[in-house]
Amino acid sequence: MVELTIDGIKVEAPEGSMVIQAAHKLGVYVPHFCYHKKLTIAANCRMCLVDVEKAPKALPACATPVTNGMVVHTRSDKAIAAQKSVMEFLLINHPLDCPVCDQGGECQLQDLAVGYGTSASRYKEEKRVVVPKEMGPLISADGMQRCIHCTRCIRVGQEIGGIMEVGMVGRGEHAEITTFVGKAVDSELSGNMIDVCPVGALLSKPFKFTARTWEMSRRRTISPHDSLGANLIVQTKLDRVMRVVPYENEELNECWLSDRDRFSYEGLLVQDRLAHPMIKGEDGQWREASWTDALQVVVRGFNNVREEFGAEQIGGIGTHTSTTEELALLASLMRALGSENVDFRLRQIDPGFDEAIKGVPWLGMRVADLNEVDRVLVVGSFLRKDHPLMAQRLRQAAKRGTQISFIDSAADDPLFPVTSRMTVAPSVLPNALAEVLVAMAATDPAIAVPAAFAGIEASAAAREIAASLLSGERVAVLMGNMAVASDKASLIAANAAALATAAQASFGFLTPGANTVGGYLAGATPGRGGLTAEQMLQQPLKAYLVMHAEPAMDSDNGERAVQVLKSAGFTVALTSYRSGAEEWADVMLPISPFTETSGTFVNAEGRAQSFKGVAAPYADTRPAWKVLRVLGNLFELQGFDYETSESVRDTIMVDGVDARLSNTVSAEPGLSVKVDGLERVADVPIYRSDALVRRSEPLQETAASQPPKAHVHARTLADLGLVAGDALRIRSGQGQVDLPSMQDDTVAPGCVRIATAFDETRALGSGFGQLTVERS
Repeated sequence: MVELTIDGIKVEAPEGSMVIQAAHKLGVYVPHFCYHKKLTIAANCRMCLVDVEKAPKALPACATPVTNGMVVHTRSDKAIAAQKSVMEFLLINHPLDCPVCDQGGECQLQDLAVGYGTSASRYKEEKRVVVPKEMGPLISADGMQRCIHCTRCIRVGQEIGGIMEVGMVGRGEHAEITTFVGKAVDSELSGNMIDVCPVGALLSKPFKFTARTWEMSRRRTISPHDSLGANLIVQTKLDRVMRVVPYENEELNECWLSDRDRFSYEGLLVQDRLAHPMIKGEDGQWREASWTDALQVVVRGFNNVREEFGAEQIGGIGTHTSTTEELALLASLMRALGSENVDFRLRQIDPGFDEAIKGVPWLGMRVADLNEVDRVLVVGSFLRKDHPLMAQRLRQAAKRGTQISFIDSAADDPLFPVTSRMTVAPSVLPNALAEVLVAMAATDPAIAVPAAFAGIEASAAAREIAASLLSGERVAVLMGNMAVASDKASLIAANAAALATAAQASFGFLTPGANTVGGYLAGATPGRGGLTAEQMLQQPLKAYLVMHAEPAMDSDNGERAVQVLKSAGFTVALTSYRSGAEEWADVMLPISPFTETSGTFVNAEGRAQSFKGVAAPYADTRPAWKVLRVLGNLFELQGFDYETSESVRDTIMVDGVDARLSNTVSAEPGLSVKVDGLERVADVPIYRSDALVRRSEPLQETAASQPPKAHVHARTLADLGLVAGDALRIRSGQGQVDLPSMQDDTVAPGCVRIATAFDETRALGSGFGQLTVERS
């Protein structure tokens, strides 16, 4: 630490830190544009010039390291004169369009111009004109003539997103921020460029010209889309969500948001939104009904099934985007009716997983600890797309020397250096883990090799991963969404846990959705004799209650799920969207998305975050927890007297969370047999992950949501006698689809990568298993 004086106040600051950081620690504001606490120093706007004693001229506070005994004046005549001179130059070419600029009212340049600008400009020449740039469906660059060349957007892309999608061309006043020729900005973190832009050069395209900042209310909530639990500020006008921006939480999302969190609100008020309870008549036609009539139909339907077939013929299905309170009441309702058939994990298909892991699976560490680990192995994850902000934390860790390795079936670029990688078919993911453990044992004789691994030989990549893990002090082994969704999930978990034990590593799960941990805590998993969601959707029960889920898109085998629900005797959908259920439901009840209800999400680290509704319910929509509570009362069941969602939450959290978290795996390590022939690798694209995101039009216009193709390794194409671009007919054990082919050498040989959660690929059924391919 060094001691310096800023504006007459002594302060200590770490050696190597900058004057602006020391000033902010004191609460002394230094005007700036290009400086951002999370980005590297650029020092190109010069707005932060300060007067440093014994220095011949004013120095940029953002790029001047502190020294012992330094004396700094931020408000001296010399400093203010320098700052005003910089402001005059910044305003030379800036258009006077504040009244029509969407940044008006929250513009950093506007604010500082009041203090450091003049009432009239001395510049009489023509101002420059910048041609608007096309940056894709999310970012508007129509106001690029307002750009002050702070380069924050470039640095966000490179340093936070990990990819240089925008850059600067030209010099002096001819400099322009632009994209690469013919390329749109396509990073999953691109919206952060809008946040850091200090002027109105980069704006939110969906929000542009819809509201002014002073017209909107600001309310906090939590993102439902992934297990980070990103904190949001939702801005509303007349109870309509107009914009979503990050609420800074250093322990979770820092000051960033993924585009999925930022733009999913565009799916809230769409034409598809279910406005009133609907009942299907005997003629198959839908009619509107009152809540009273619809709930009475539900009660009669379930009572008839109980009386005729027994309560075990009733099933309750939720999702990992449901709140903890909703899942708890769903589970309570099913059990009070006499059924243990309740689950929220629609993509989990391994029947042995619940036996393998008795506790509540979680990350195994705090989210913030991802920045501190020095060795990481990620197993079966499309990391950037499944968990964009966790990937961002690992990206920052990689810059500091963290070694990160992958075992997967498709080698997606995480946009940070990868130490080693094993890309294998999904059926042999357990064997890849076994190879790494065998390689570790060859290096360290103290490591015991399970008897089941006898005869396994480690590949070069496995030896590299083993060497990396053994060389670390803070090591983590993380299972991703694909690994947990696998039909061999319990075996993958057993092998990964054994590997983590050998490496003295933390073992954890990158859980899907906002509330996987909360679903376990709520008891929304089958009890003794109960069926999982996969089992409920394999063969029909007589009655179902489906909440928030769209089984056609959210389950492993969407086509089969829809057919099973159609063949059931009585099916009730608690849904926000009509199209998600009208194909198979008998009754549709409109329930609130996360913006219109209160509740709690428990993120991957076990952090419970409660939130309130940020907008009034749409039309006749009701919060799902209230609907379930009223149903419990209509069935005349005990334990459904809750008045608030908080009272439901308190009954779940009475024993706390931490003691219930456990990644202990009871299954024995072992090996798997490779599937004969071609295997499917199924990813859930980032903007197809849940019902709300799938209805956000701007997100559906991005490259990530374009119609699916069959991604095949060049070697596999050659073996099949095909070339890239061929139209393929792809068959599974359930059905067939026609898709164009695309050469993709990141896919494991012998596999075909085909995205799920699209209508175009629904007929293929499960995301795992054997395929046959021919030219169509």
